[in-house]
Amino acid sequence: MTTSAHADHLAQLNVATLRHPLDDPRMAPFVEMLDPVNAAADAAPGFVWRLVEEGTADATGLRPAGENVIVNLTVWETREALWDFTYRSGHLEVMRRRREWFERHVEAHLVLWWIPAGHLPTVGEALERLADLRAHGPSPRAFTFTSFYTAAEAAQHLQAGPPVRPGQATRSARPTSATDAAAV
Repeated sequence: MTTSAHADHLAQLNVATLRHPLDDPRMAPFVEMLDPVNAAADAAPGFVWRLVEEGTADATGLRPAGENVIVNLTVWETREALWDFTYRSGHLEVMRRRREWFERHVEAHLVLWWIPAGHLPTVGEALERLADLRAHGPSPRAFTFTSFYTAAEAAQHLQAGPPVRPGQATRSARPTSATDAAAV
């Protein structure tokens, strides 16, 4: 984990449903991209941490969301750092080709939330945030790139009381968009 001057960091989870097992030849281009893309993430400005399976270089062997679902859990200093890595680096090639390797999701597959600097989110915590987003839509507790809350906004809303749910808030929930596709 890298050190940071930021008081809060941005946690990110995305899940991807495999079209084929990782050892299938059709998945070879994706598997070949894993090490370079992960190395680029590790070296990216604003990168803090990423989940890896013990004894491996990535998290593709972990299957907490289902046998055919891989997870990507990372922590970044800022939204901009995560955005730049996702959409302005070699990771973009994976994004462009994702339909070759992953099923199209009909529900949210990416969730963002703020954590205190130094906290490493668990997979359980991350899956709970994704479930919250799927069940209740974007909120200061679980949001997306297009339904984004700053750390200050999230802290203000979360300190005000229990999580705000659609229909209860004066602030309308912003819809989750297909542009929130930071899948693996």
